[in-house]
Amino acid sequence: MMSPLVLFGFVFGYFILLLAVAWRTSKNADNDSFFIGNRSSNWMLVAFGMVGTSLSGVTFVSVPGTVSTAAFGYYQVVIGYFIGYFGIAYILLPLYYKMNLTSIYKYLEDRFGVISYKTGAIFFIISRTLGATARMYLVINILQIFILDAIGIPFLVTSVVILILILLYTFEGGVKTIVYTDTLQTTFMLGGLIACIVALLYKMDYGAIEAFEALRADGLTRIFNTDVKSSGFFLKQILGGAFITITMTGMDQEMMQKNISVKNLGDSQKNVLSLATVLLIVNFLFLTMGGLLYLYAQQNQLTYSGDDLFPSIALGGYLSQTIGIIFIIGLISALFPSADGALTAMTSSFCIDILGMQKDTQSTEVQKRMTRLTVHFSFAFIFLLCVLMFKWIDDKSIIDVILKLAGYTYGPLLGMFAFGIFTTRVVKDKWVIWVCLLAPILILSLDFMNNIEWFVHKMDLDSGMMDTWVAWSNRIFSGFKIGIEILIINGLITFAGLWMISKKQPSL
Repeated sequence: MMSPLVLFGFVFGYFILLLAVAWRTSKNADNDSFFIGNRSSNWMLVAFGMVGTSLSGVTFVSVPGTVSTAAFGYYQVVIGYFIGYFGIAYILLPLYYKMNLTSIYKYLEDRFGVISYKTGAIFFIISRTLGATARMYLVINILQIFILDAIGIPFLVTSVVILILILLYTFEGGVKTIVYTDTLQTTFMLGGLIACIVALLYKMDYGAIEAFEALRADGLTRIFNTDVKSSGFFLKQILGGAFITITMTGMDQEMMQKNISVKNLGDSQKNVLSLATVLLIVNFLFLTMGGLLYLYAQQNQLTYSGDDLFPSIALGGYLSQTIGIIFIIGLISALFPSADGALTAMTSSFCIDILGMQKDTQSTEVQKRMTRLTVHFSFAFIFLLCVLMFKWIDDKSIIDVILKLAGYTYGPLLGMFAFGIFTTRVVKDKWVIWVCLLAPILILSLDFMNNIEWFVHKMDLDSGMMDTWVAWSNRIFSGFKIGIEILIINGLITFAGLWMISKKQPSL
């Protein structure tokens, strides 16, 4: 196994590089630079940098780990992602640019009212906090296990230091800085992916064609699941993936903040569609690497699986020291584009949507800057608490956790935007927040009934009670398992609730 001190040295050097880029790009930055990059970002840089934001450390670690249990089944979701980006490019982006939005949730105020606006922003903040910190936890935990435990640094200290480093390079420049740091980090992440694939092929003495033959022979290249009752059924996965993209990108202030920082609608659409195409290729490479890792583990009688598969082989001395270094740099490069953007976007959303900073004509620019910094540091502290919560939960497949959380928290946003765009009805604004709270509660109840065996096992209840509850669940659902389409169901419930508290628009 590679020396933890050597790995730590490379991690430290990488942070110094990020700080240098941040210092250079944050010169003369103001609040407009922080929130939307002065609307002068280059679309090609944004598109390339958003690859890293869209993938994150979860893709880097969790997606390869899914191959051992689901083959290339995750690619069904990726196909859905690709379809969803067209919805963003041709439905949502024209709307955002037409309204010249800084916060995309301002649309909800214009369409429904102030309560709806605040509700949308609050659900975004909750959603992005949970999603971003789940991704952070995965990467921090790997750094902890393979580097920092060995040199006596506790998990809490690791988490605090990494959040401080993120603060150092985002607190001033915001989006203007992130566009450049994300480009740098995406380059390192994709370089690490390709290097690891080449190293595995060399180690197993495979050419590209031989490798795919071996993967196919082992049944690892299977993509489509045709079992209608399965949570992995291909129609569920593709539809779920499409709506995950529409909500987690198109209705997410972090992702759209970067898109609307581009000069014009045409360039922003090029950005989104370029990103969609690149993600098809990159996710296929991640799954290919997962298959190669699984074959390597089989050949060497290794029992690693899930999120443990990639880091254990890359850092366990099975390949080479160079690959260990490349893995660590690729991993932290996958961490920061998701964490820094989330922290910046939540600061922007809270300042603009909740505090109404853009409408504030009484405060000076200096006072607004101090408010923004206070909010930024407060969210960093919330991030720390959430990372510690995921450490306590310690789930073995973070990607499943993130998709599940998205189903609960992004569903109301999907329902609100869909109702606003596809109907002309007028809602009772004061009731919107109650509809948006009730929908996830109903979804949680439905999910509990559908997955009661998992819940009973998690709560360590007695086997007699488990058998009774599982039999009850099976009678209701007849073996049908709800998957990531839970997001769509949540959105439909929200849409129906809004319809019930609305009326036709009065005739002029």
